[in-house]
Amino acid sequence: MNAQPRASRPDGTARPTGTSVAQPDLATPPSREFGTYKDATTLVIQRRLPGPIERVWAYLTDGDLRRQWLAAGDMTLEPGAPFELVWRNDELSDPADASPDGAGSEHRASCTILEVEPPRKLKYDWPGAGEVTFDLAPDGDKVLLTVTHRRLTERRLVLMVGAGWHTHLDILVARIAGTPVPSFWKGWSSLRSEYERRMPPAA
Repeated sequence: MNAQPRASRPDGTARPTGTSVAQPDLATPPSREFGTYKDATTLVIQRRLPGPIERVWAYLTDGDLRRQWLAAGDMTLEPGAPFELVWRNDELSDPADASPDGAGSEHRASCTILEVEPPRKLKYDWPGAGEVTFDLAPDGDKVLLTVTHRRLTERRLVLMVGAGWHTHLDILVARIAGTPVPSFWKGWSSLRSEYERRMPPAA
């Protein structure tokens, strides 16, 4: 499911009429801003983004903007509202960034909004993969984004989402800042061993 382009974004800028033309930056390594495992089932990761806060909020909640760094899918911003996320990580860069063998070109998840406080907080349930919270706070002329992923019950999943959130957020920073977009799959592949090293011992 691809979100259809409309006249303008919630942040007031023009919407793209097609796929972004930003080139994947294959030379830039992933950022060194690693997430932290608070315990064996909880990951917290932060990024500072150019403001204003309403623009960052739009990149979290508007399907056309979110598909540029994470996953497509329209949201109704009400507690209890269902929505679908559709990942096409190959398409986060243009030209497409080839996925590793066995990764698949598309993944879908049916989620439910748990809390919403525009433009400060968004929390949703991701069945089988836990619970995700986005918190936004002003930080001078920037915005501090904190992503907390709780109830990660499988170590395989803990490892995957650590490298995944890190790389997706690097792409979000590039999209908002207007800098070269890093390769998703190159970043994700290079980060897995580092997140495995940082994982807490199994309970």
